[in-house]
Amino acid sequence: MKIVIMGTGGTGGYYGALLAKQGHDVSFVARGAHLQAIQKNGLQVKSIFGDFQIKPAKATDDPSKIAPPELILFCTKTYDTAEAVQTIKPIVAGETTVLSLQNGIDAVERIGKVVGMEHMIAGATWLSSAVAAPGVIKHVSDFRRVVLGELDGRLTPRVQAICQAFKDTGITVEPSDNILRILWTKFVFISAASSFGALTRLPMGEYRSVPETRALIVRLMHEVEALALASGVALEADVVDKSLAFMDNAAPHIKASMQLDVEAGHPSEIESIVGVIGRKGRERGLPTPVADAIYAMLLPVELKAQSGQLHS
Repeated sequence: MKIVIMGTGGTGGYYGALLAKQGHDVSFVARGAHLQAIQKNGLQVKSIFGDFQIKPAKATDDPSKIAPPELILFCTKTYDTAEAVQTIKPIVAGETTVLSLQNGIDAVERIGKVVGMEHMIAGATWLSSAVAAPGVIKHVSDFRRVVLGELDGRLTPRVQAICQAFKDTGITVEPSDNILRILWTKFVFISAASSFGALTRLPMGEYRSVPETRALIVRLMHEVEALALASGVALEADVVDKSLAFMDNAAPHIKASMQLDVEAGHPSEIESIVGVIGRKGRERGLPTPVADAIYAMLLPVELKAQSGQLHS
């Protein structure tokens, strides 16, 4: 399969490298020192499942130089979506499928408005992986799961083909006939892990069992659950219990990607992971006091990070 990785960070870099290792024709879109290192030394992966290297690796900062692929794996940070989707527009041809594995709940619509919803498949991933150094991806979680599906629930040939490509890499992959429920279910967990990780600056194992903190985690999860229902997506009755169990069973050193960005002083996905809860809540007349408080506390940090990037 001819594949383009739009955003060669922790997620795109890891999955793209696994797909390249299996013999797929993978082109990586990256920038800056990361791109230069990949072009010079290949893409290195350090993983608890075994280290490996893709060398040579096809890499560019200009997707328009790549022939239209069968699959574009869209893995940029959500705050880069508007710019990134314009750069892939020239290579979205008739048979091109775009699969977003981004955080949040509105990525597919944002991308689809530009390239056409007929090209879109929605997906969610559970993974802890990041760029450790230019040209180096470090994967630290024992989970590496992808769920994907058509928005209308059909099990189409393109969903089956993508699932098979992922399955061959050794990760856990599942097709879904209700991908919106999957996205919202993941959002219950990731919004909490990102929020409280960014607030405490501690690994998951050091805040998840503190009673006062856990009580707020539960309240935030219930806010997201209620918002999903108000948005027309009914989640499983025990979605909060299962999300807490997933958090409890995760390796204690795990940190969410938004937390890593906050700790590094980089711009983060606060708008699509925290701010969106309050915005959608207000649209639907639904109170979201915990999400609003978290957003208010993290926003000054975010504005400082954005200011620093603008002036650097």
